Amino acid sequence: MKSVGVEPRVLGEVGLAGVRESVSRARAEVRGWLGEAHPAIDDVVLAVSELVTNAIVHSDVKPGDSIRLTVTEGEEFVGVEVADPGSVFSGPHVRKEENAEDGRGLLIVREISLAWGVRERCCGPGRTVWCAIAIPPPPADPSVPGPLE
Repeated sequence: MKSVGVEPRVLGEVGLAGVRESVSRARAEVRGWLGEAHPAIDDVVLAVSELVTNAIVHSDVKPGDSIRLTVTEGEEFVGVEVADPGSVFSGPHVRKEENAEDGRGLLIVREISLAWGVRERCCGPGRTVWCAIAIPPPPADPSVPGPLE
């Protein structure tokens, strides 16, 4: 019989204003939800920072609009979702210009994630950009003897 995986649990969810100051608030919220000792904290905070920044800069969000940040945790990953109003001009994509001075947010997210993607809202404008960040295994306990050779 195949075992059923446990559904990820929601660690936190927050609505953020469509302004640049929301990026630092998002980072602070994630640090509070995960705790500074979490083994994936740095990568999750980096991914949140990039995805929220992209939502503010590249979607049609206005200062009165809301961006929704949701963070979940499974057995081996932390999930990040950022929902925004979308844009009629373009969708999220990894830039291909190697010498570009900006626009590397999704490249960074791709490199630090197990997976990432985009879900378009089924009814009306908007999309969710998501990623899954691996939770590294705990370091080996040096006080526990290894196998005999």
